[in-house]
Amino acid sequence: MVNGVTDAFVRYNFSKPLSIKFGAFKEPFSLEEATSNRYITFIQRNMMVDTFVDNPNTYKMGIGANYAVDEWNAAVSLQTEPVGANGAANSSSNSNGGSNRNAGSGDTNWEVNARVSGRPWMESSSKFLHIGASGSYINVNNNYNSAGAFNNGGMSFTANPNTNVDRTAILGTGALTSGTKGAAGWREVEYMTRFGAESAVVYGPFSVQGEYIQNDISGAGYKDESLSGFYGFASYFLTGESRAYKSSTGAWDRLKPTKNFDMKGGLGAWEVAGGYDSIDLNDGVIRGGKMSTAKFGLNWYPNPHVRFMADYVHVLDINASAAPGTFGSPIRAFDNADLDIIETRVQLDW
Repeated sequence: MVNGVTDAFVRYNFSKPLSIKFGAFKEPFSLEEATSNRYITFIQRNMMVDTFVDNPNTYKMGIGANYAVDEWNAAVSLQTEPVGANGAANSSSNSNGGSNRNAGSGDTNWEVNARVSGRPWMESSSKFLHIGASGSYINVNNNYNSAGAFNNGGMSFTANPNTNVDRTAILGTGALTSGTKGAAGWREVEYMTRFGAESAVVYGPFSVQGEYIQNDISGAGYKDESLSGFYGFASYFLTGESRAYKSSTGAWDRLKPTKNFDMKGGLGAWEVAGGYDSIDLNDGVIRGGKMSTAKFGLNWYPNPHVRFMADYVHVLDINASAAPGTFGSPIRAFDNADLDIIETRVQLDW
């Protein structure tokens, strides 16, 4: 798999808290997305974050501004399509080949994003409350051939149950733009508005975290359908550490064990976690399906640069049936399926 450009930007610092940047960088949206996948609690990000933020390619070209102090952080961006192999992807499933504009016409899509987060209660670096909110306006490009038939662009959303090892898209909305412009059955996504709310509490070795994201679809054939999801989980360090927080990004940072693993009694850091995850791709004429999971994780950090992870995911419910007269492409064979997943990861990073 060939990847496109991720972080490649130039930053200018006006002062210690205020900076601007230009180039390819992540959209400022969501606590879990703002956190590097090196530091998230579970092996895979939660379904709604993957579906609505990460998989359509969160790294895009543009200009952004950031203001960060210890108590709060604000980031805004004006961005357009990403660069490279994934630059063609206007879908939450990169495996579908994306949607480049070869043989098509039309404008490049663009978006405005904003995220504000902070710690209104902070007794110490290991006892605090984090809250935040995100918002986006996303203009979607739709390209038609000379006969007026939809050619490429548009948008679609898919989801799988907390695993990137098997990327089977169990849920899917199908192409949200299709048909011949102006003809019967034609539909077109003109723009999307995306909203997110996030919160986390750290109290010594114990923490809880949760988020909600809603993605509203607007355009011909739609009545502001809302696709959404939420998750919540708790974690506990058996060896007494606390989750590390990076105030400049309002996200989680590298964990440092109290005592690195060694043959003299050092255990490293041990963390247990459990949570609930849900996504709903059904609303109005869109029937992409619904799914919820329960998951449990065990993480061992021998030192700050090595992590062993093991997750167990149990799928609680899958609704993968699309009603007649609606749009969607869930895999119906998975409707009401009883699925269990065990996955592991060994991570080394510097």
